[in-house]
Order: sequence, then structure tokens, then C-alpha cells
Amino acid sequence: MLFTNTGRGCGDAPRWVLLLLLLTGGALLTHPNRAAEPVEMRQLLAEISAEALQQNPYLGQGRVAELRAEHDGLPDGPSQRRWALDIELAREELRLGNNETAIELYLEAYTMMGQLGEAVPADEAHVTTFELALAYMRQAENLNCALNHTSESCILPIRGGGVHRLPESSRAAARYLTEVVQRAPRDSLLFLRARWLLNITSMTLGLYPDGIPEPYRIAPRVFESDEPFPRFSDVAPQLGLNSFDLAGGAIVEDFDGDGLLDVLVSTNDPSGAMHYYRNTGDGHFAERTEAAGLVGFVGGLNMTSADYDNDGDADVLVLRGGWWRADGRHPNSLLRNDGHGHFHDVTFEAGLGEQHYPTQTAAWADYDNDGRLDLYIGNEHDQDSPAPSQLFHNEGDGTFRDVTRRAGVANLRYTKGVAWGDYDGDRFPDLYVSNMGGLNRLYRNNGDGTFTDVAGKLGVTRPVAGFASWFWDYDNDGVLDLFVASYGGVNLPPDVATVAASFEGRPHGAELDHLYHGDGQGGFQEVSRQQNLVRVTLPMGANFGDLDNDGWLDFYLGTGYPQYEALMPNVMYRNRGDGRGFADVTTNGGFGHLQKGHGVVFADLDNDGDQDVFEQLGGQYPGDGFGNVLFENPGFDNHWIKLVFVGTRSNRAGIGVRVRIDILEDGRPRSIYRTVGGTGSFGVNPRRLEIGLGRAERIERLEVYWPSSGRRQQFDGVAVGQLLEIREDADTPRTLPLPVIVLAR
Repeated sequence: MLFTNTGRGCGDAPRWVLLLLLLTGGALLTHPNRAAEPVEMRQLLAEISAEALQQNPYLGQGRVAELRAEHDGLPDGPSQRRWALDIELAREELRLGNNETAIELYLEAYTMMGQLGEAVPADEAHVTTFELALAYMRQAENLNCALNHTSESCILPIRGGGVHRLPESSRAAARYLTEVVQRAPRDSLLFLRARWLLNITSMTLGLYPDGIPEPYRIAPRVFESDEPFPRFSDVAPQLGLNSFDLAGGAIVEDFDGDGLLDVLVSTNDPSGAMHYYRNTGDGHFAERTEAAGLVGFVGGLNMTSADYDNDGDADVLVLRGGWWRADGRHPNSLLRNDGHGHFHDVTFEAGLGEQHYPTQTAAWADYDNDGRLDLYIGNEHDQDSPAPSQLFHNEGDGTFRDVTRRAGVANLRYTKGVAWGDYDGDRFPDLYVSNMGGLNRLYRNNGDGTFTDVAGKLGVTRPVAGFASWFWDYDNDGVLDLFVASYGGVNLPPDVATVAASFEGRPHGAELDHLYHGDGQGGFQEVSRQQNLVRVTLPMGANFGDLDNDGWLDFYLGTGYPQYEALMPNVMYRNRGDGRGFADVTTNGGFGHLQKGHGVVFADLDNDGDQDVFEQLGGQYPGDGFGNVLFENPGFDNHWIKLVFVGTRSNRAGIGVRVRIDILEDGRPRSIYRTVGGTGSFGVNPRRLEIGLGRAERIERLEVYWPSSGRRQQFDGVAVGQLLEIREDADTPRTLPLPVIVLAR
């Protein structure tokens, strides 16, 4: 193994997780739990924001002021204290986005190392040189990828329009990275990080691969796709969808009931605004945040959406405080949609504001089949900050009741992903909880309001550094499977070095993403390697859809971690179908964005029948913001159908409804299976199902099963290429208009 860590953690968490938690344990304003009483949410969030901008270790400026004062008080001339303070202050300035100041401080420290000689240990000198290179790299990204953005900017492997027009900062970064790879031990993490970034920097200069000395060159074949695939282009800037934010969530949905899909994004910056983009129907999107009543609802690392009140429109839950332990006890926001794309805060009156726990993940399902959507929020529990996860039962009168204790789903682990799915086919949705630094849980729904954790029995407890997770039927056998992403390994934090080692087929020590195949008898088998999922990816945001309308589900992983060194491609996997596994089509498809990926959504935004891919990008530091991207689908020759559901006895949106489509393709029968409401982490697909049909020219049979009521519907000889509304109480589907939109250029 290249990478080992013998440090021991406490409780269920490995040491690196605890260290990460300590890093993020700043002194945000901690608000006590509040009873359900009239509260002005905007004012509460403003108070949190003001304190965060001073003390938060990711976002705050308080530490910088202290360091500046000490730095200004030091005598001129080299000294170990001045050298160390230069580096510490440079890190803080770079975090805040003060790149030029950070570079000046790093250069002073770099020069001072030569003056101090052996007083500076060699390994610390290498780290200082590496961090100086990082500062130049970040400056180069800002000047080129952000301020001089093209559709090829920051797409790995960088070439064509992605080559930097302003190359000076990249040249400086390459110089110092070369120094690190020449001097750092070959078996060190630092060497692997520097070598990876040297290759990326050389790409930005148009010097890859021949301009890199052979010992430090990563072979071009490493970045090649597994198979041919057409290129998707980023059109977000032309459409005005590229708001510049830190990490956040994304939802694509028809919020105003006009039949067109709109876009909603959030940001973890506690002073950062949400952005609501209304689809105008003429190829443009207009920001309507103020008109939507969303001004002041700042912050939010993630969001979910659901029609919790069964009035026919999508409401929004904003999730806050993730990664911030006790100081992340921020209120979430339940925003009720009035049906016209205007939202009202109902958090406290709905009973969701009595306790505030740090979270970034939640999911909706009707777990007791009473026709109303219930809510599970996965909170981030650790030994110093108790934060049980919460199950809220929908009372049907606009309020929720916390039933966590009776249900037995408190988890009491550091939750990073939750997903509902009826894996055993008994009509009652079960709950998977993905935990960081502890074993994952699969809560089997007992059908009586209680749950039993069967993860250990069924062998689905890993990966230990669990993150994004979802249920889906990737192989179209009618049985739900389970995907669980890995964010490192046992005692191994996320590191671009492990990604680099994985790309080259070297030992890395990280745990891979896990794919559990449902066996149809209530059990699972881990099949990631058999399905060609063999690369370290470190995803945060992730989601799935059908890129080429072949009826097989593909998926996209938004990758990264907070540090600036985390420049790694987001990864797209195409499902080859028929058990042939997944093909990495990242490079050929143009999906390998190097910026940190969060909210990922598959949705047909232009109603032309194929799914586009929206991604909210950005990091945790003020200096690590980026614009959203929209990868427009170039189109495939396959057929499709779109389905929306209206429950009458079941929940209005039909969440949990199962669909089977039987087709003839090239004279051979096959079936396609979908579940309404299936979606990934850090991104919410539209409620309508967008289903690829391959080369089938019609649907032989469409079967719909409503688990809450037990009703089955069957429709024969359904035409392709249309949007159908299926009501639970109707005998025939209804065709809805689907105007095709030509996106602006």
C-alpha cells in the first residue's frame, strides 16, 4: 500500500474524520432550539451569516485579522517565526480569495527558506513550495476559467479553448511544481499530488504531454474514455444560468405550473443568495429570485423538493449546517410553493423548526402508505455534538410530527446521504443511511411505523467513508439496486493523490464506490468491480439519468474536497446495458470538469426528448467559487416517453410509484423499470419520469403500480415521443403539451 495511517480515531470515526470535524468546528453563533412560534427566518439567517463571516473556519475573516496584526508587529529580516507566520497568513489569505496577497507572502517565505538554511526541515520546505504553486494555480483559474470562460474551460484533459489565454500564473505554478517533483520523495503523497497538478498545469499552457519530462509525465491514455461518445457542450453562460457561488444544491422542476422546467440553486455561503431561474420558453432563463419570494433565504449546502401538502406543486426544503458540528445548528427552511413559483417560509408552523442540527441530506417518501409524504433528515452526529437523524410523519394538516424514537431510526452517526426505496418489494419504502466514518444502515420498514437495521445482515454497511447514495434499477431486472459512493477510506482522508494513483492503476488504499445488486429475494451482492467501477472518484454531488435514451441508467459524479489541491475530474459513467457494466465516457463526452461538483441534475430542459446535465459547482472557501454548468445533450436517435403522475389515494406526485415498460427493440422484447422520485445526492431530478426507449417505435405495454393503494394500471400500444399524465383514478392517460425549446446561443 502506498498510503497508510496508523492513527486511531474515537468511536466509529477514523482519525481523519475527527480531524476534519475539528477543523470545521469554528465559533458560529449557536442558536438554541426554538419552539414552533412565529419566527422571521430571514432575520435568523442574517444573524447566523454575520457571525459566520467572522469566525467560521471556512468562511470567517477573524483569524486573518489576528495573524495580520502579529505579522505587522514582527521585526524585519528572516526568522523562523516570521517564516511560519508568512505561511499561516498566506493560507488564510488564499482561503479568502486574496490571491495576490497570498502569493506575496508565500514568495517571502520561499525566499526566507534559503536564508534560514537547515533550520527549515526539508519536508516543510517542499510543502511550502507546493502551496506557493497552488496559490499561482488558483490565480490562474480565476483569471482564465472564471473571468475568461469558454465551453472548454477546466475540462480535463484541457485543450483547445481551455488553454489559458493569460498564462503567466500557470507558468509560475509549473515552475514550483517541477521543483517539488524533483525534490520530494517519490513514494510520498506530496510527490503524487504535485505530479498530478504539474500535468494539469502543463495542459493549461498547451505543453502536455511533450512539454513534461518523461519521469513526471502522466500518459495521455490515462485520460481516455472507455468507448466513443458524443461531446456535450456547456451552454450555461449563454443562458444566464452560471451564477458564481460556493458549494450548494440544485433542483430542476416546473415550479410555476407552466409546463416548463425551471432551475433553483443554493450556496453554502451563509450570506449567499439562492437563485431561481424561470424558464421563459423562448430559449432563455430569467432570474426571478425576488419575485419568487426567496430573497433573504441565504445559505444551504443542499436542497430537496416534494409536494408535501398534496396541492400539486413542488415545495422546497433547504438544508444547512453540514460539516460544522455543534456550530452548524442552523435552521432548515421549508418553503411552501403557492403554485405560481412564489414561496413562503412555513418551517416553524410546520413543526420542522423545533430543533436545529447540522445536515446536508434529506429524502421524502410515504413510509406508511397513508397518501402523504413523510420526511427523513440525516443529521451529522458525533461524540461531541449529539445530532440524531429525524423522521417526520406528515400529519396531513400542513404539520409534521417527529416519530424518530418510536420508528427506531435515530442513526446517531455522521450522516452524509439518505435514500428511500422498497428493496424487498413489500409496498413499504425502506431507508438507506450512508455514514461518514461509521458503518452504513439499511432500515427495513416493518410496515407498522417501526424499522429494523438489516445492513449488517445483508452486507451493505460499506464503504466506511460513505457519502452519496441512491436506490435504482441499473440492470432493468425489476429489482432495486443500491449505489453508495466512497469519500476516502478507513483512516484515509480524501486526497487527489489517491485519485492520481487510481487513474494510473497504482496502489492507493482508498475504498471504491460500492454498487450493490439486488438479488430479487431481499438480498444484495457487491458488484462494483464486475461492473467496471474500479476508479477512486471521491464524489460529493451525484445523480443518475439516461444520457442516450437507450433505457439503461447512466450516472455522473461531482468530485472534490475543500482544499485547493482537489483538482480532479467529475466523472460520467455510461451504462452499457445487458450486464456489460459501465463505461467511463468522461473525456469524450466533455464531462471532466475540474471544479468541485455538487448539485447534479439530469433533466430535459429544452423538451427535445433527451436529458441535459446541470451541475452546480463551487468549493467551501470564499476564494473557491465557480459558475454553474449546463451540458446540452447533442441528441441521439433513440425514442423516449415522459410520464407525470397524479395520485388521488396515494401522494399527489406519485412518489414511490413503480413503472414497467415492455418494448420490442430490433424484434427482441425487453423491459424497462423505473420508480417515481428516484434521485441522487446534491441534486434533484424533475418529478416527471424521462424514460429512454432505445430503438423501440412504440410501447407494447405500460404498467403502473401505486404501492399506497395497491392499484395497477395497464396501457397497451402507447405511442412514443410524448408527455403523458397518468392519474391514479383514471383508466386512460392524458397527453400533455410539450413545446420544444431552442436554447439560446
